[in-house]
Parts: sequence; C-alpha cells; structure tokens
Amino acid sequence: MEIPLCKTYMDEKELAAVKTVLDSGWLAHGPKNKELENQFKGYVGTKHASCFNSCASALLTAILAKDLKGEIILPSFTFTASANAIELAGCKPVFVDIDENTFNISLEEIEKNINDKTVAIMPVHYAGQICEMDKIMELANKHNLVVIEDSAETIGAKLNGKHAGSFGIGCFSFYPTKNITTGEGGLLTFNDDSIVAKVNAIKGHGIVKPTFDREEDVKAWYRDAVLPGYNFRMSDINAAIGVEQMKKLDEINALRQKHSLYLNKQLEEVVGDKLIVPKSNNIENHVYQMYVIKLNEANDRDALLKHLKDNKIGASVHFEPVVHQQTYFKQKYPITLKVTEDIQRRIITLPMFPGLKQEELDYMVLKIEEFFKK
Repeated sequence: MEIPLCKTYMDEKELAAVKTVLDSGWLAHGPKNKELENQFKGYVGTKHASCFNSCASALLTAILAKDLKGEIILPSFTFTASANAIELAGCKPVFVDIDENTFNISLEEIEKNINDKTVAIMPVHYAGQICEMDKIMELANKHNLVVIEDSAETIGAKLNGKHAGSFGIGCFSFYPTKNITTGEGGLLTFNDDSIVAKVNAIKGHGIVKPTFDREEDVKAWYRDAVLPGYNFRMSDINAAIGVEQMKKLDEINALRQKHSLYLNKQLEEVVGDKLIVPKSNNIENHVYQMYVIKLNEANDRDALLKHLKDNKIGASVHFEPVVHQQTYFKQKYPITLKVTEDIQRRIITLPMFPGLKQEELDYMVLKIEEFFKK
C-alpha cells in the first residue's frame, strides 16, 4: 500500500469548468475571478475578496495596501512566505513563540513584544486550526495595530461562528496541499473600503481597473498606472477550478475532520503514551489541512519518519527548520524561541486528504504501532 501526503479532491466538474474557460477565449484575469471572489467573500463573511496568484502575493499586498512601516509580529513556526512578505515590504519581522498545544502564536508572546515600533500582528492559523482571534483582535485594537491573518492553511475554520480571514485582513492559499486548490493561487479578504483601489493596483501593474472591467469603457485601451505595481493576478483557468472547489469545501472539510477524529481515537488507543494527537476544543475550530502528531521523545522522530517512508507512507515535517533558523533570517534577526525549537524536533505530518480510505487510515495506525512495539 502506498499513501501520498496529500491528494486533490476533484472530478469532471473541474475539468468541464476549465474547458469552458478555454473555449471562451478569455483566459486571463476575468469573469471567473469575479465569480470566485463573490463566492469566497460570501462564504467567509467579508465585504471584499480579491484573487491572487498566490497567498505570498496576497500577504505582501496586504502590507503594502495598508502602507505599513515598522515591526510586524508573527510566529516563526510557519512557512517562510509569511516572513518574506514582511521583509519584502520593507518592514521588520519580529518572531515570537507559539503555544505548545495548538502550535499557534502565543497571545502572551505577542503582548510582550509590542512596542512603539509595532504596526501589525500576523497570526498564522497552523495546520487548519484557527488562532485565538477574539483575544488577538482585542489586543490589536488596544494598541491600534493592523491584523493580517495568514489563513493559508485554514479555509473554513471558525471561532464562535466567525471565519478565519474575517477578523483582520485574510490571506488564503489554493496550493494543491490546501483544503481547496486552484493549482496555484491565493486570495485576499478584507472589509476596508479605502484599500480596494490600492489592492487592485498593486496586483495589476499599478492600474486600478483590470482589463476585463475596462471592456465596456469608451477608451478600453486606456491604462493609467497610479503606482509601480506587480503582476499578482490569477488566470481565469485557475479561478474556474476554484469556483468548483468552493462548492465542495464543506464536504472536503467534513471528511478531513472525520478522518482526523478517527486517527485521534485509534492512535490514542494504541500509542497514546508515545505521542500527542492534534485536538481542538471545538470541531469548528479545526479543518485539519494537515494532521500533525507530536512525539513525546524527540529522538524517536527521525526514526519514525524513516519507518513510515520505508512503508510507503508519505509523511513529512511542517516546519523544519523554522523561519528564524533559516539562513537569511538567522543571520539578520538572531533569536532563540524555546517552544518553537522544541516542537520542530518532535512533529510529524501524516497524510491527510478527503479521499483517504478506511484501510489507509488503519494502515498508518498499524505502522506507527509497529514502530513503537520495536
């Protein structure tokens, strides 16, 4: 048996949607982008949504659109794109530690690092579990800070009925490993009317009105750049896939939750004294974009990974090295984060995707049990 780390959840509807776009002749940023944006803002509950070619582009745009200059607090326990966006925008990333149970940013560590140079907080919702956003927003409002949610891994998770990405400015990823995919792609959600034009300009060469929106203008060819922008746009081919994926999102998340709860129960029964499974106090808080176990003994981690891979189970680690220990950031911002550094040595990401079969789930449990019996 061979189990990949992840597998997309698609059928003929995505294929038909792509063919429709190809047949239409409009392949670039266009009507399917608008359809996906309307779907997404309706789902998440924000006034605005804007498609991007990646979550990394959305993160950078969020910082630039708010014209932030100063320090931005974020966890080091994230993908490097989070910190890259801060650095590329000319701000300073301030890495802080995480909660040892949820692996999300520590509220206490945020508060300890706020000073007169702090302009924003970038909480990262890790592996599908939403951060303590109500408390983070309370802290941000107290200090007049912008909140940019890195929601790349948490499409559909809620806290007290409110979606990740709707508390502050939300940045989402549609990479193939995420809850839904467009192949490559991302999306920005926000409620601030004052940055709509700037978001459009940053992602479209500095031009506020996209090509498709200019089609009915008298001078449709007139393109005036109001700032030096980028090309962060999503093609309509990608957006068409996203439109169909959005229709499956609740089903996808429900299957991820079902598989994860099953693994929780089985692993706790057979090796509960050897590892800690990913839990949440409310199933709505976690959509299990990844299923990450934490070993009690760090010395077991690499050996278990090898055992899983030898048995054709596509396990991995998210994330090692953590960002503050990566070459560029380590040299520029040397820091020690005790909890983060400990956790990165003890975690394993097991395969998690909607199409997992019962025998595949049982096979993973069996092989982990087999390892510890040795």
